[in-house]
Amino acid sequence: MKISKLAEGLKISEIIKIAGEANVLKEQGEVVYNQTIGDFDSSVFPIPEALKVEIISAYNDSHTNYPQSNGMEVLRVAVSDYLTKNLKLNYSKDEILISGGARPLIYAVYQTILDLEDSILYPVPSWNNDSYTYLARNKAVVVETKVENNFMPTASDIKPHIQDVNLIALCSPLNPTGTTFTKQALTEISLLVVEENKRRASLNVKPLYVLYDQIYWQLTYGDTVHYNPVELVPEMRDYTIFVDGISKAFAATGVRVGWAFGPAHIINKMKAMLSHIGAWAPKAEQMATASFLNQSDEVQTYLTHIRKELNERLVSFYSGFNALQAKGFPVRAIEPEAALYLTVQFDLVGKTTKEGVKLETIQEVTAYILHEAKLAIVPFYAFGTSIDSNWFRLSVGTSKKEDIETIFGLLENALQKLK
Repeated sequence: MKISKLAEGLKISEIIKIAGEANVLKEQGEVVYNQTIGDFDSSVFPIPEALKVEIISAYNDSHTNYPQSNGMEVLRVAVSDYLTKNLKLNYSKDEILISGGARPLIYAVYQTILDLEDSILYPVPSWNNDSYTYLARNKAVVVETKVENNFMPTASDIKPHIQDVNLIALCSPLNPTGTTFTKQALTEISLLVVEENKRRASLNVKPLYVLYDQIYWQLTYGDTVHYNPVELVPEMRDYTIFVDGISKAFAATGVRVGWAFGPAHIINKMKAMLSHIGAWAPKAEQMATASFLNQSDEVQTYLTHIRKELNERLVSFYSGFNALQAKGFPVRAIEPEAALYLTVQFDLVGKTTKEGVKLETIQEVTAYILHEAKLAIVPFYAFGTSIDSNWFRLSVGTSKKEDIETIFGLLENALQKLK
């Protein structure tokens, strides 16, 4: 049966594929530690109790009809106040758009900024930009980042392409790495965009915009500081569209409340686009989120709790990989800075199993770790890097602290079997 070329060419998520393999093993009775999905085990990380109470209350108050197409005004006001208080970013309720999580907003940015065949620059590893580019029928300019920069893009990475692209997609803290922009690096990129837009203004052509995904900004650890382009270079306000929401900081991935904010003329067109798709967050959840964001003490108490719990897990995994590396195993990890993720390296291509099978590809390495160590993680090629990158994402939102020692026992045993 014939279908559209667009549908035919769309790839299945590699993350879902690996998670599916882990689930098959579980169904066969295996104990598998699935650290693939950027989500939370709600039995370990429930949403804030105050948010749950507000959601139930909103349904009891019959907030079950259509919401406003750009989001309920009470929520847009609450988000505006929250941004002002916590990030010193002053955006009015009319410069904010509410949607069913971050995904429709990212899709709307692509569709609003880019014409067919326009070009978007995005670094890799990064989450899902390849799919959004494909769906919007745009051209990709892909910059593969370096481990010495914690896999974050730099101005020198971007500069050679700056005149040839119409949108730059950035994310900090970064999915999949859990690393962040330094103040200097993001300032340099922002100044580069401002300078390029001065050139474009003289030619009377469409500006260069930046999509800035900061969905993890509230999950930073230690001395890590979250920066954004507008605070560092105020001229970036005209060119930056932010994507944000409650999904990650409040373990509320299934509640589906996200928001974008930026120049009013861009936000209004995104609103028009999404109003035809019906990608709004449910009204009850919007009303509940508005009430919750205004409960400053409850918000801060929960953020303190979730940051502590996630950081403890990340540090435990990081220490475990350091211990394996100290024993001479070909693994290492980047010190965690933010989000749910640890960046880990398995330099195992070329190694031979006890059965005499040589591991020749990253896919085979991934399968070996899953089957021998019972650990499911995601290779960076799932996030757009070259197929031979030996770096992986390990997500801790579903991990139990008491399991981590067991995981490293299994992992060390699996590594010992390789020659």
